Formats: sequence, structure tokens, C-alpha cells
Amino acid sequence: MSLKVIQGIQLLRQTGSQFCPLYGLGRISRLLSAPVEPLCIACLWTSADRCIQRQGCRKLSHPDRGRMNLSTIAKESFYTTGSVGIHKDSVPRFCLSQWHRPTDREEKDFLDRLHSCSSSRHVLRLLRMVEIMSDTMAAEVLHRVADLEQDGLTLKDPSVLEKDTLRSLCCQLEQDSSRLTEAGLVSALLACTRLYLDPWSTLVVRLVSESQERLDRAQLSLGQLCTLGHALLALEGPGSGMLEQVMEQVQRQEPTRWSLQELTSVYGLLQAGVGKETRYQGLMNTMHSHAVSVSSHLDPSAVSGLFSTLMVLNQTQAMPLVISLCKQAVRHMPKFRDEELGLVLGALMHFGHSDHFLVEAMERHVPKTAFTAHPETVTKVMHYFGRRNILSPAVFDAVAESFVYRADNYTTSQVARQVMSFGKLGYLPPNAGEFFRKVEAILHTRFSHFQPRTLLNMLHSCILVERFPVNFLSKVFNRFFLQQLQEQGKGLDRVVLAQLTQLYMTVKLECPFYAGPRLLPSYHVKNFLTPGRSLETLVDNHLYNCVKTGLVDLLGARAYFASRVLTPYCYTLDVEIKLDEEGYVLPASRIDDVFKRIAVCIDDQKRFTMNERRLLGKEAIKQRHLRLLGYEVVQVPYYEFEKLQNKTEVIEYLHKKIFPLSYRLSW
Repeated sequence: MSLKVIQGIQLLRQTGSQFCPLYGLGRISRLLSAPVEPLCIACLWTSADRCIQRQGCRKLSHPDRGRMNLSTIAKESFYTTGSVGIHKDSVPRFCLSQWHRPTDREEKDFLDRLHSCSSSRHVLRLLRMVEIMSDTMAAEVLHRVADLEQDGLTLKDPSVLEKDTLRSLCCQLEQDSSRLTEAGLVSALLACTRLYLDPWSTLVVRLVSESQERLDRAQLSLGQLCTLGHALLALEGPGSGMLEQVMEQVQRQEPTRWSLQELTSVYGLLQAGVGKETRYQGLMNTMHSHAVSVSSHLDPSAVSGLFSTLMVLNQTQAMPLVISLCKQAVRHMPKFRDEELGLVLGALMHFGHSDHFLVEAMERHVPKTAFTAHPETVTKVMHYFGRRNILSPAVFDAVAESFVYRADNYTTSQVARQVMSFGKLGYLPPNAGEFFRKVEAILHTRFSHFQPRTLLNMLHSCILVERFPVNFLSKVFNRFFLQQLQEQGKGLDRVVLAQLTQLYMTVKLECPFYAGPRLLPSYHVKNFLTPGRSLETLVDNHLYNCVKTGLVDLLGARAYFASRVLTPYCYTLDVEIKLDEEGYVLPASRIDDVFKRIAVCIDDQKRFTMNERRLLGKEAIKQRHLRLLGYEVVQVPYYEFEKLQNKTEVIEYLHKKIFPLSYRLSW
């Protein structure tokens, strides 16, 4: 790209008189230094006194390439030579001035008025009222137009670039590129990329060329290097040679001496694409250490920005910085904008970090904003609590209440993710009736709008809290919907099949009146323990071994109980004990004469919510179903078992839990 820029400059030298006739050719010819014969691109690029090509100058500019277009900036002359304005407002009348710059006060007033403009038309109207402005003011005008017109990778109204006022401003930036300040130069170049101007337009070519000269002379400050880096990423991508030169100059500086603004600017450049694929990891490690020491001075925007950078670059080794930023997030919680809070929570989920001080801050903040915050922010809050297994009745109750009034304006994804958080934590809010009536109403009106897997996740979450979507199962169990669930070329994965199986088992066990379509046997699974997102939690080995030792002491032999038993109903039992009709314990291998089966659930911390001793939804439904299937369920929670001091206490505890009405024999 950089060599192409130089080629473009040579073309400008040959055709410059056609671009900005209003201002004459004197300045352009001086900038392009007038030789008309073809020059070696390599010599121009390196500013060498002689050719650096070993075998002579071979890459010469080609006159037959033709004139470059200026895209929408200067397709035609603004004025003919000698034109006279009939009235002051008949043509744009302003001048970029470095000798008589506006005062700081005048510039601030202009920027305040500029940022209050709500449309490009207002920006152009303001621009017509100004006759003298600085180059930084001019660049800010272009940035403001970009702010108002950007729509994805295009402009909402590309014709705004055809307006005479804006075209005249761009032509002055092109003509005076050599006299622009460093700040104005790189800011104008970045604004051009945000307006999606043609990279081969004369304006962009001149700005890139001038930026290269300033870069070669090491004239740019750290912040200006970052601004230039963003522009080069947009023009050439992360493989740009000029961008590598920018990063070389950044790395020469000592991060411990950077200001907060400089630190966040470099982080932003790394996040934009420079730091991906672990490039510049040494620089980032030094920056992380410095950021920890200054994190207490970061404002809400900087905190959320650094969180976003760490997540995008997957800096898992920067946990001290994540923890430090989390502490600052607690302090800034009421000041975060919606999108900033979303970035903070997204990063905390990515790094798997939670803090009870952060939870308390959210419990104070979210109930106040549940009715006014952006729906995606409310959803991200619920997703965070669900992902981290944190049950906060204050937050969940407020969100459930706002859901009843606001859910019609939510996307189907937002509806599903909020319901899934309630299901995962097994929590029913006080207004559960209204909440699920609203869910049902949305399903009736927007069933076909849901993505198939999103819909299945939501319906499965409902059964975890004993809410049964029987009115919609006929649509779920039909072949068309099941085909939609299949990933292209991969079929149905085990998690989806397990959810379908448990959904069908639930309505058969808990809704005996259900007479709708059946789930075909080919879609059933035999085991709910699936890799990744399993529908039940494996028993903790350490806790299991402690309980197993106690059971051997209680029952007299290891043969009297079985471990990790897969039932015909897809659930896996931690421990199974069989009794005959008289209540005697049978050997685990015995098949006949079994009158009662006891399922011992050894529940460790992973089966409970983090901040309350409440079973997760998937563990609650498992124990509920085992009881319906005829098992006597005995729960041995970690918080009770860990209090036991010795062997005698363990035996007494297990006896009271499993055989509360029988006398214990001593072995």
C-alpha cells in the first residue's frame, strides 16, 4: 500500500493541475517537487541519494496509468479561475490557519456546538458560519459527520460528501497537508477512513505521504502514533509496513512514564487488531503491570475499555489487572453507561471472575435501572449472574418485574437469555405467574421468530423451575423443527438430544394429562452426563471418597452399596442402596427381592448457587424426577458433611440421614 501511495504521488505530479484549480498549482508543485521524468519508487520511499536497487531502477511510475479519481471529494472543480462570489454566502468562505489560530476558548466553543449537532445538515450549517478554523477543528468536523452517518461499513447518506462546504474543506486539507500540525494531520487521515473515502483519492494519498514523512522524522507523539495506527489498520490492515514502523516507535517508549490517556490509547490500538495472535506480548505484559499501579485513577470509560481489550486479546495471564479493574468497577457502578457495563460484565464472564463487592454494587444499582436500562444491558446482567451461578433475589425480582412490562420490546434472544438465567439457578420470582404468562404470550405471537436452539434452551429452562410448556411441544417434537435443530452436516449434538429427552421425560412424569406427540426413540439419549454442558454434575471425588469411607463403616462392607449407577431413566446416581421388604440392606449386585432403592446425592459446592445454599436448576429437577420414579432421595450436602470432626460423627450422621427410623447395629 505504501509503495502504491508513492506511485499515486507521481501521478499527482503529472496531473495535479486538474484537481484543485481554485488554489492554483504553486503549492502542489512545491509539495511534489517538480521533476517530470519517472523516478524510482524505491529511491523515493527511502529518501536515498542514489538508487538502492542492485540492478538499477526497474519499478518506475507508468504515465499511462491515467488520472486517479478523488472519489466524492473533488470530482470537478469547485470554482473556475477568476470566479467572483456574488454574495458572501454564495460559496464556502473559510481558511485553515496555523498563523492566526482560533483561541482555545473559540475552539472549545466551536467543538461544543459541533458535538451538539444532531445531523450532518446541522454540521454543514455550522461549518458555513466559520471563516477561520484550525486543522484540528477541521478534522473534528469530518469525525462528527462520520459519527452521524456511519451505518455498519457504509454511510447512511453518501451524498453528504458531495456538499460543496465539505468538499471545499477536504480540498484545503489536501492542499495544505504539508502545513498541518501532527495532531490535525493524523486525525484528518483517520476521519477519512471513517468516512470510507477511496484510499486512492488525492486527499488520502497526500495525508498518508505527509504522515510517512513525519513518522520518518519521529515527530509524532504517542497519542498521535496511536491515531495514525488506527488509520493504517483501516487502510492496509495489520500487515502494513508503515504500521510496523509505528509500533517500533511505540515500543521504544517506556510504559511506566505514560499518562493514563496514552496508556488507554495504546491499549485501544492493540485491541483494534495490532495485538492479535500474541504479537507485542512483551509490551502488553509491561503495560499490564503499569495499569495495575494506576488503575485507581481510571474513569468508567477507561475501565470498561481496558476490560474489553483484555477480553479481545484473551490476556488470561493478566488476572491481577482483571481483579484490580473489578475493584474499580464496584466504585464506578452508578456511573457506567449501558454499553460500558455490558463490556465489564462480558469481560468478567470471559475471565471467570466474580467479586461479592461487585454483586452488592449491582444489587444496589440494577433495581433502580431495570425499567430504563437498554434491554441488552439488562440481559447481560442476568447472563452474568447465571454464568457465575450467583443468585441475587434483589436483582432477579427487579428484572422479572421489568420483564412483564418491557418484554414485548425485547428481541427473542434477550427473552430467552433472561428466562434461561432463572432456570439455571432454579429461582422463581414473586411474580412468577405474571412472568411466565408473558413468556407464553411471546411464544404464541413470535414462536417462528426464535432460532431453534435458542427456543429449545428457553423451553428446557422452563421445566427446571416446574413450568411446563405443553402448549408448544407439538411444534418442538415434529420432524421439521428437529431438522432445523441440526447443524449443517453435523446432525444433532448430544446436548440437544439430552435436552429433548429430558423435556419429554418431564411432561410424561409431571404432566400426566399430556397427550401430544411423542419424541421418537431415535432422538433419545441413555445418559444425561454429556461432555461440556452436561444436564447433571459429576460427583466431587474428594467428597465422594469421604462419604464412601463412612458408608463402609456404617454398612459393614463395600458390597452393600453401588457407586455412579446409571439408571434406565438417564440419570446417574452417586450412590445406590437397595433394601428388601423388611428394610434389610441387600448386596449391590442383587437384582431380585429389591423393595426400595435409596439414591444418595452427594452434593458439593458446584451443585449449588455460589452465594446461597440453593440447588441449581438441573440438580433440583434430577432429585425431583428421582422421587417421581420411586427412589428415596437422601441428600448429603457439603456444608453439613464438612462440619463432621471424626469417624464416629460421620457414621452417626450417615445413619440418621439414610436410616432415620432404624436402630444402628455395631460391627
